[in-house]
Amino acid sequence: TIQAVLLGIVFSFLLLTNYALLHEATHDNLHANPRANRWFGVLAGFLFPIPFSMIRVTHTVHHCCNRTDHEMFDLYYPGDNMFLKLGQWYSLLCGLFWPCIPVGTVILATFPALLRTKPFRKARTTGVLFDDFALHGVAPVRIEVALMLLYWVLLFQLLDLNWPHLLILYACFAFNWSTRQYVTHAFTPRDVVNGALNLQVSTPMSWLLLKGNWDLVHHQQPRLPWTELERAGQSSVAPVSFWRQYARMWRGPVPNTEPAPEKLPAQN
Repeated sequence: TIQAVLLGIVFSFLLLTNYALLHEATHDNLHANPRANRWFGVLAGFLFPIPFSMIRVTHTVHHCCNRTDHEMFDLYYPGDNMFLKLGQWYSLLCGLFWPCIPVGTVILATFPALLRTKPFRKARTTGVLFDDFALHGVAPVRIEVALMLLYWVLLFQLLDLNWPHLLILYACFAFNWSTRQYVTHAFTPRDVVNGALNLQVSTPMSWLLLKGNWDLVHHQQPRLPWTELERAGQSSVAPVSFWRQYARMWRGPVPNTEPAPEKLPAQN
């Protein structure tokens, strides 16, 4: 088990790079050929696991709703239920954001009407997250889920995978990935475009993240490929310490003092 945990730590960082490749594909930057870009995105999604057609839509929602009430995890209003707020916040820090992705994928592929029921519509986080699937449809998601299941069945057969060990690997990844999805946004101005940080990380980590630590640059220029982020970052806001920002997150949410920004219209 100790060996599995040690391997899981290494695995978690390798899958951060896989996610960075998937992220590039959502912005059409992974390959110049649109068809190749899509299939590389699909393959990267298999390892996450998430359908590429799903994350392409939800990531567009993120760029449109960043720092709005739909993505306000680090702040709270006077009337908020603090038990739920703290549970949501520390669940994110402990890695429980990642399991929501496969679960949401299964719901979207098998019973999408459930995501339009009152509990999901009332929740700030999911209130707009799945709206665009009414336009794009869920058929591509279902096809990719079927391919993903086939992929994993073949992996288990060919590599003789062990369920407990695999779960340890993905638990390590879940902890690593979940925090990093919000560390560049926590406690930033409530601005859809500028509500992000450039983070100071080690050079190896910056490469593993495909320069994803320059997240403010990315939000200001979403079409910029990862190879240009650091160069563009030289004329951007100076990066802040990752570890200082990470430690601040563990102190918990703080009262909101700014008005919520308006959601931006989708660009895709």
